[in-house]
Amino acid sequence: MVFQFEHVGIDHGTSKWDVRPLQLPALKAVMNRWQAGLADVGWNSLYWCNHDQPRVVSRFGDDGEHREASAKALATVLHLHRGTPYVYQGEDLGMANYPFTAVGQFRDVESLNHYREAVGRGEAPDAVLAGLRAMSRDNARTPVQWSAGPNAGFCPEGTTPWIGVNPDHVHVNAAAQRADPRSVFSHYRRLIELRHTEPVVATGDFTMLLPREPQVYAFTRALGGVRLLVLANLASAPADVEVPDGAAWARAEVLLASGGAAGSGSGVDPAGRWHAGPWDAVVLRLRTAAP
Repeated sequence: MVFQFEHVGIDHGTSKWDVRPLQLPALKAVMNRWQAGLADVGWNSLYWCNHDQPRVVSRFGDDGEHREASAKALATVLHLHRGTPYVYQGEDLGMANYPFTAVGQFRDVESLNHYREAVGRGEAPDAVLAGLRAMSRDNARTPVQWSAGPNAGFCPEGTTPWIGVNPDHVHVNAAAQRADPRSVFSHYRRLIELRHTEPVVATGDFTMLLPREPQVYAFTRALGGVRLLVLANLASAPADVEVPDGAAWARAEVLLASGGAAGSGSGVDPAGRWHAGPWDAVVLRLRTAAP
């Protein structure tokens, strides 16, 4: 298994602190390159988050109005690639970056050193802080949000965590999501279940579609007589795209949709187009042979 870091530098300019807007075709090109390059000679690790990266729902998603939908869409894309998915602590809840407002709230030595050096060079403190707020490793290191209670249930009341607890834990926490079938957590459970029950998810061939489409991430997986089509609108605006081989996919069943339970959601229409709302994602299945 190979851990590659190319995709987590896709939004960097001259440094990691020089944050650029995500260009989806560039991300697709990187992911496709590793899918193809390791197809017959190795195995991919699949991750958005780890202890050195900011929270993906803040980085590549929309942690405001569309937090839950974007967390689900990004998870769908990642987990339907070929490789082994990694779920970092709190990612399956849609945990977001911490709303840092002052350098004294940071603990990460890399972040503190950068602030001291950049301000020492004459950079505006507010601009430096903006880069830290977006990219600091501390975003991934705030306590896991277990509950809406004190310290998000991370440590006993009356004690103080080593770093601040994100104030959004009162409504983004494990206790609130575990029994909710429409939660981010429940969507992750369905994605993991697919990998265990559908061999095509684990070992099927991967083919990228619409590589230059700026808003929709699309690909197929194929194994034996089963084909999957994954469509995800990774934007906060609606999408309308023509799907390759759309007439065939119009007859496909909806295996998973990010908007709710498996079997709900919108597939490809009879004209071969996919009409998607902000951050919609869907997995369609076609069988060309009896199971």
